[in-house]
Amino acid sequence: MATFTRRQFLAAATVAAGAAALSRPVLAHAGKAPEFKLKLGTDLPMTHSVNVRLKEAIDAIAAETNGRVVIQLFPNNQLGSDSDMMSQIRSGALEMATFPGTVMSTLIPVTAITGVGFAFSGYDKVWAAMDGALGKHIRQGIEKVNLVPFDTVWDNGFRQITSSTRPIRTPDDLRNFKIRVPVVPLWVSMFKAVDAAPVSLPLSEAYQALQTKVADGQENALALIESAKFYEVQKYCSLSNHAWSEFWFVANGRVWKSLPADVQQVIAKHINAGARRQREDMARAGNELRKVLEGRGLIFNDVDTTAFRKALSARGFYAQARDKFGPEAWGLLKQYAGDLA
Repeated sequence: MATFTRRQFLAAATVAAGAAALSRPVLAHAGKAPEFKLKLGTDLPMTHSVNVRLKEAIDAIAAETNGRVVIQLFPNNQLGSDSDMMSQIRSGALEMATFPGTVMSTLIPVTAITGVGFAFSGYDKVWAAMDGALGKHIRQGIEKVNLVPFDTVWDNGFRQITSSTRPIRTPDDLRNFKIRVPVVPLWVSMFKAVDAAPVSLPLSEAYQALQTKVADGQENALALIESAKFYEVQKYCSLSNHAWSEFWFVANGRVWKSLPADVQQVIAKHINAGARRQREDMARAGNELRKVLEGRGLIFNDVDTTAFRKALSARGFYAQARDKFGPEAWGLLKQYAGDLA
């Protein structure tokens, strides 16, 4: 098994064929003409651990199938925004993609349930849920729209708040604060519940929004804050852990069913193994990332998460979420998160 070193995580020196390659799709196999040629889209910079491990998996798939299967990796929204890629994968124009559950929720509402504010206390609860009954329930929802969700969920990390103006310690610090959030109704409503002013933009537009002060802050996991270089346009990082988010690896159902069983098995084996290694990468990188980001100028502070949970409960956020997701899904979340409302 390849090890994922700090140098790889921060510099991604072995990812692709150099800096120029980051603007082009990554080809998995340069040998004979493939029998199956598939496109894979992500919304992440090439240096992000998801793309690093996907590249490894793609190479392993090409090797094990002796070039029968070639997968082209298109990182960093090269194929369009998340909503564009969702349309493409549903039509079959795009064969495979990774999406955060909150992004998929515009089509499959239940996929957003993992992003309920302050639901998970730590990774022990997260992986018990995602590898258990809650993950199974979400996969069933994804399958209903003719997408094939792979068994192992990738880690997008616990999300933190960054700011160019002030540290965020309590709900009061977010009052009228312009914060960039993904185009995700759940998180828009969460930040509105604490009187913030959420600005919904795709990830590809986030840096410019921060640079031009369209937004004063944003929220993302440390890995994405580092790989997207948000530290260049932000001053504070508040360790809120306000939501955990994942990446689902999905394939177009019609395309997937057209592949021979042995090809499906090889692809699933290496993609799921890559996801497990990427989880380990994220676990190892947490403390290192804070040190690196501090070295790049970000000032870290703790957050009163109890105050946030109380505010969200008092203002009806959890009750609305419970009604939105329904009793079955909410009951499964409660098995791992406890009583939120």
